[in-house]
Amino acid sequence: MAKNRSIGSGRTAVSSLLFDEKNRGLLLDIVVFLANLFVMRMLLGVFLDLIRAASEGDPLAQFVLFGMCVAMFTLPPAGAVLKRWHFHQRREASGKEFMGGCLFNPIMYFCLMALVFSTINAFLMQFFFGNRDPGGGVFVSSILIGLVLMIAHTWLVYRYFSPLRSPPSSAFLLDRRSEVLGDVCIFVNMILFQLVWNLVTLFPPGPHPGFGEAIFRLFFLVFAALLVYFPPRIFYLAEDIGKRKTWLTILLANSPVIIRVVAGGFYPAPQ
Repeated sequence: MAKNRSIGSGRTAVSSLLFDEKNRGLLLDIVVFLANLFVMRMLLGVFLDLIRAASEGDPLAQFVLFGMCVAMFTLPPAGAVLKRWHFHQRREASGKEFMGGCLFNPIMYFCLMALVFSTINAFLMQFFFGNRDPGGGVFVSSILIGLVLMIAHTWLVYRYFSPLRSPPSSAFLLDRRSEVLGDVCIFVNMILFQLVWNLVTLFPPGPHPGFGEAIFRLFFLVFAALLVYFPPRIFYLAEDIGKRKTWLTILLANSPVIIRVVAGGFYPAPQ
């Protein structure tokens, strides 16, 4: 009985630690790792079917893909707004100042959003104009609107790292439920990014790499994986960047994709 109670209390402690607000980055890494191991191939099959249907002119598939791009563009600012107050309350309670360094430079983040917007804009042009020329005025206007949206997006995300001068006027933003909703936005955004990143595993398998080529693949893929993984995880990295285990769990989350590509064991493309 005592042993069972000890095991039960140990599980409760682990669960409590894992789901604690300041450990959401660890939880995200574990969720991504499990998704990459068990469900990403199925999701890739669905994703490829959507791409094929959209390329054949299916309006529903085009709308779904467009919605995914819009979600990748809007979920991070939503998460930033919903979590900002709670993040700085924890920082203040811990007595630690936020020290982001060069990793939190907004230029890299802005460049990534430029890629996301380019995809959204391409879907819009295809959806409304098809193969017809939209005209220079429409194209230039879309670029200018996109530039404004990208600046606003980056500003909202990076405002997250600046303490609020006063509590939010919204009662919901003061409630812990707002942070939970913000976490949901961040988790969904990460899965969307991972879905796109996992497309690299669909490349045709090449010859088994030698030692030198394997090292080169490993270096390149680790760098690329971190580049893709960093922006969606930036909110949690602000809290756990000083923990050694953070980089290990980030590497763990990306390891299924990295191992498949480095070893030359690519997924066959889902039919």
